[in-house]
Amino acid sequence: MRVVAKFGGTSLGSGDRINRAADSIANAVREGHEIAVVASAMGSTTDDLLEEITFETEDSDRAEIVSMGERTSVRMLKAALAARGIDAVFVEPGSDLWPIVTNEHGEVDVEVTKRGVEALAAELGNVVPVVTGFLAETPDGRVTTLGRGGSDTTAVMLGRYMNADEVVIVTDVEGVMTGDPHVVEGARNVGQITVDELRNLSFRGAEVIAPSALAYKTDDLDVRVVHYQHGDLLTGGTRIEGAFENLIDMREEPLACITVAGRSIRNRPGILADLSQALRQEEINIDAVASGMDSVTFYVDVERAEEAEALLHEEVVHDDLLSSVTVEDDIVVIRVTGGELPNQPGVISEIVAPIAEAGINLHDVITSATSVALFVAWDDREQTLEIVQQEF
Repeated sequence: MRVVAKFGGTSLGSGDRINRAADSIANAVREGHEIAVVASAMGSTTDDLLEEITFETEDSDRAEIVSMGERTSVRMLKAALAARGIDAVFVEPGSDLWPIVTNEHGEVDVEVTKRGVEALAAELGNVVPVVTGFLAETPDGRVTTLGRGGSDTTAVMLGRYMNADEVVIVTDVEGVMTGDPHVVEGARNVGQITVDELRNLSFRGAEVIAPSALAYKTDDLDVRVVHYQHGDLLTGGTRIEGAFENLIDMREEPLACITVAGRSIRNRPGILADLSQALRQEEINIDAVASGMDSVTFYVDVERAEEAEALLHEEVVHDDLLSSVTVEDDIVVIRVTGGELPNQPGVISEIVAPIAEAGINLHDVITSATSVALFVAWDDREQTLEIVQQEF
């Protein structure tokens, strides 16, 4: 197999952990696998360096300073591999084999980087390249960075462009857990999770793998997350499946918009569950829910709208704090899904403004970590879809 193994700061946080990392790499090499390594700064070195920069600095100087953490890690790991009889070379910005180049906008230059990665991949089998994570290089040779979580991005990018079989993210968690083990009891490892699921969790605080890294994952590239104490690069942990796609999707059938009004609904524990349960008992699917201070809106299939209205009306009649229920038919939902949406300031405005300029009324806008759902009248669907497609 051809494997890219990324070791996070915690997994390289001491001499013992560097030895453990080197053992796992050496074992995989001796089994006949081609291994490329990406190393983060040891422990919290990068954060520590950033905290010490209490003076005004240019971006180029700041990047050079913080790069010292990764530069140290690759030298330590390369030396540990050499002590085990493994032919390794450290690769950092300025090296002949350095692959990752950004353009004048600070974005990865895909074509130049692909060529660099292909040249690096040609060395596999003869040597183990130990690459600094997080860092990149401008065309004129200045050091720059890939942003927070950049070592994950380095690893998955290398895996994609060198046609690796698998990227292994070695970190201080046992893969993806059912919950934060520091907060909930009985948290266990999840064997598999999709890219879509993980990106949503990542954008909402789960620190397993950087969301930006998953943008480089393809269906053909396996990605696993394993604990640094596991010791085997080729087994265990959580397997991340699929590839995240940027999509614009319009629902083919119309929805009905059913709104229940009531006093301070948002401050009523369990009210959303009660209303949803009434629909669930009759197997009425809820496409989306929007809530306000004094209302809850359910979007359901038009063909089940009257039935849903009757069920929710029963809830209103038997609850003194609920006032009324109303229905509006023939609504469509257009969903914009994209992995980089949360990283684009003003993205909602970019979507909504041209729709407003066209005189189209938005019934609702519902956002999640990685998607925006637009609800408009059925008759406005084609024009709205065309506008959204032009913007994205």
